[in-house]
Amino acid sequence: MKKNQGFNQIYETCKNHMHAYVLVETTDGKKYDGIITGLDNDNVYLAVPIGQERENERQFGFGNPYYGGGYGGYGGYGGYGGSFYPRRFRRLVLPLAALAALSLLPWY
Repeated sequence: MKKNQGFNQIYETCKNHMHAYVLVETTDGKKYDGIITGLDNDNVYLAVPIGQERENERQFGFGNPYYGGGYGGYGGYGGYGGSFYPRRFRRLVLPLAALAALSLLPWY
């Protein structure tokens, strides 16, 4: 019964902080910061900021104008069906049962 109360508390906390920038800690000690974009009975969905890695250069295999590369690809607009603008977030799905703590973070 106590475990179920903890699960309900985490669920309600996530529900009350939908679309907020939060820090989530899992039961195995890992921490993730991101925006809560969705919630269901089993999982919480986060938009997690992409770090300083240059994911677009790796993903498309040629330079991106925002990272000092050229326009490359067909038509000169960033590649083979890829987006011209770099992605800023990736999706992370965490099971609600694995959440230990959730705290609000400032946007600045």
